[in-house]
Amino acid sequence: MESIYDFTVKMADGKEKSLSGYAGKTLLIVNTASKCGFTPQFEGLQALYEKYSEKGFVILGFPCDQFKQQEFDLIEETIQFCQSNYGVSFPMFAKIDVNGENEHPLYTYLKQQKGGVLSNAIKWNFTKFLVDKNGSVVKRYSPLTKLHRIKDEIESYLV
Repeated sequence: MESIYDFTVKMADGKEKSLSGYAGKTLLIVNTASKCGFTPQFEGLQALYEKYSEKGFVILGFPCDQFKQQEFDLIEETIQFCQSNYGVSFPMFAKIDVNGENEHPLYTYLKQQKGGVLSNAIKWNFTKFLVDKNGSVVKRYSPLTKLHRIKDEIESYLV
């Protein structure tokens, strides 16, 4: 794969969606979990989405159950939880693996583009990848990175 736009992902409703539909937008791709200590980040992510969506910014949420099974079994429960507790309106996709034998090819690509510290593996929920309008992966953030730090970098890619 040559670009983020070459990938197809499964929506929460099971339909396939090409990421080429996001061409020309600045993306923040996040592996999420509903029962994690970092789950309150949904609030800040939603605030970023609301603030910048009209400027071409989109957050793509990918629920993942690989870290201590901190996601609901059914995607419908995940979506309901995110909407009712955090008002999440940015796109949420079907549950995926971000590491290992069954990892989604999108995450293989993201990790190849921006490796982590000591290894490329995703170490926990709410790891984030910033993708510019051209589909280039420009930054990887750990779950510990404060969203106000990400905000400034997002703004620089919206110009």
